[in-house]
Amino acid sequence: MVSQEDLAVRTLGPCRIDSPLAARLGERQTTQHSVVEEDRILFDDTISMVGGRGLPIDQLPSLEPGGPRKQIYFDPAKTRVGIVTCGGLCPGLNDVIRGLVLELSRHYGVRRIVGFRNGYRGFIPRYGEDVLDLTPEVVMDIDDEGGTILGTSRGEQDAEEVVDALERLGINILFVIGGDGTIRGAMDVVRVIGERGLKVAVVGIPKTIDNDIPYIDQSFGFQTAMAEATKSIHAASVEARSAPGGIGLVKLMGRHSGFIACYSTLAKDDADYVLIPEVPFALDGERGFLEHLRRRVEDRGHAVVVVAEGAGQEHIQGEEPGRDASGNIRFGDIGRLLRRLVVDHFDAHGTETNVRYFDPSYAIRSVPANPFDSAYCLRLAHAAVHAAMAGRTEVIVARRRRRFVHMPMPLAVSRRNHVDPMGDLWLSVLEATGQPVRFE
Repeated sequence: MVSQEDLAVRTLGPCRIDSPLAARLGERQTTQHSVVEEDRILFDDTISMVGGRGLPIDQLPSLEPGGPRKQIYFDPAKTRVGIVTCGGLCPGLNDVIRGLVLELSRHYGVRRIVGFRNGYRGFIPRYGEDVLDLTPEVVMDIDDEGGTILGTSRGEQDAEEVVDALERLGINILFVIGGDGTIRGAMDVVRVIGERGLKVAVVGIPKTIDNDIPYIDQSFGFQTAMAEATKSIHAASVEARSAPGGIGLVKLMGRHSGFIACYSTLAKDDADYVLIPEVPFALDGERGFLEHLRRRVEDRGHAVVVVAEGAGQEHIQGEEPGRDASGNIRFGDIGRLLRRLVVDHFDAHGTETNVRYFDPSYAIRSVPANPFDSAYCLRLAHAAVHAAMAGRTEVIVARRRRRFVHMPMPLAVSRRNHVDPMGDLWLSVLEATGQPVRFE
């Protein structure tokens, strides 16, 4: 169980500088542009969970609220800020960068903001990457484009060299935008900063298109990715209905978690089957997936199959999977395997089939954020700036049960968020598709 110690937020020291945001109150004395810092947000949200703790209310696990403080740690006029984006592309990266720059410069008065190019390698001298000066003029329209204006890369870099770069440039705050590996890298940077006795805040904005960061409502870019995925499912349905024995097969993102496959299926109720990493499935036999699919096509004339990229890896034979630059396992291509096995199975039974295969992954990752994600990215950026200016470090900003909170980085990478095979989301998928509870 998550304890109060797991939720403790690190700070660089007491806040003694009046926040420039106080001036935004003007004469409206009834409005307070700050959070009540003494208050906390309970981690548990049910009576049974709270009761099971057996603790007084003031000792229950709780999160620090996100938002602007009346007093801050850093003097804005003397503060230098760095921003870096790491890992794979995701809708909303430019929105977060833009939000950070505008909040820092317009509302806090920070005068020097630089972007490190191409992920953590942008800190390392041997790569020869220049920093990019980020001003409101530079970032004004970047939210209209997909990708990241800073570039990105995968792979671990030496935390000592990263901190060397921070010291050379006099960086006081570093914002890291990335997923699990990026946050772990940031934790190494925090460790070296502490060993050197530096006062540098490191704040993360978690990015994962698969929505697999635990304990948060949703990661940015997920809504856009889900919406884009529905277009491929609809196209697969049109193709399947337009050919005898038509099968539309769509492979979507989801290495360890099937959230995109599930939600895009519910949004576009055209799929007959959804296969995700959290629910193993048998291929062969009378109650296996292939035979069930064949019978459905014979009965209805067509079918649509949605599969997450990490599903069914136990069925992929051959060499041991390698790893990418970030250390992630390179999964076998379950989509291509299913396409071949479906054709072979139907041929063996003398059943006509026409399989149309869709893999829109890169097209989805590279699109601009939709309006929901754009607004969400902006609010995350605001929360990140407020946290950093108040001297919080080794934290991510996130939304949990509709509230913006500060979450320690170690907790954010402690496990992955998964679709619960016994939960209501998967039940909704089973109801929408009509597929069996299991293929065995």
